[in-house]
Amino acid sequence: MLALLLAAVAPPPAVVPLANAHAHNDYAHKRPLFDALGRGFTSVEADVVLTETGELLVGHERRELRPERTLEKLYLAPLRKRARANKGAVYTGGPPFYLLIDVKTDGKKTYAALDKLLAKYADVLSEARGGKFTRRAVTAVISGNCPREVIRAQKVRYAGIDGRPGDLASTDPAHLMPMISASWGSQFAWRGEGAMPDEQRKKLRDFVAKAHKQGRLVRFWATPEKAALWRELRAAKVDLINTDKLDELKAFLLKEGDGGTGPGRRP
Repeated sequence: MLALLLAAVAPPPAVVPLANAHAHNDYAHKRPLFDALGRGFTSVEADVVLTETGELLVGHERRELRPERTLEKLYLAPLRKRARANKGAVYTGGPPFYLLIDVKTDGKKTYAALDKLLAKYADVLSEARGGKFTRRAVTAVISGNCPREVIRAQKVRYAGIDGRPGDLASTDPAHLMPMISASWGSQFAWRGEGAMPDEQRKKLRDFVAKAHKQGRLVRFWATPEKAALWRELRAAKVDLINTDKLDELKAFLLKEGDGGTGPGRRP
């Protein structure tokens, strides 16, 4: 009986930060951001739409948009609150945290609004100023309709560029292009059934090696949600494993031994 009482009042177990866990379309979950944080995810993705009134709303299509679901309310404000409570980190002593912002409307107009909003959170967002990079609690990365030349020209910026396979040989500094992303199907035919063909495994590892040589993270979207495929991604040192199934990926990574650093993430 005493053991049961103690178990009832015991604090919940500490969340283990999972360096390889990326929440695709995070806003689609019941509790955007918080469902991912509660499972230790260290990267989340939010689709953003710029409305006619200048609001930055979160959602994939206009029919999904709600006036109260802004990027600021769902992500930036709670991330700031958490970082301030955790001595300047999303996870105290944990790996870096990434906020991938997928722009669904006009790139230049949306980024102009984004840039002003991100500047309000300069105390918790990684920053490049005059070519010097300062890492803070959250690193923002712009995907989708990304106005690359606008971002490249900035002397002060609070976000980087989500690169594509054609950028594997890019000479952009890693803080400007911290990530290379691609759809899985655009690069590989294997869907996680049976053994991965040797030539595709080699292609995957060469892809990752090229990105890592430039100091960039690697992420594939639209990957089959299968443990066999996740295992190949980890073996190849892919940095971010994309998923809509938070609990399944969490269980897999904890079983595989991702306790904070992961096989592909660097400090």
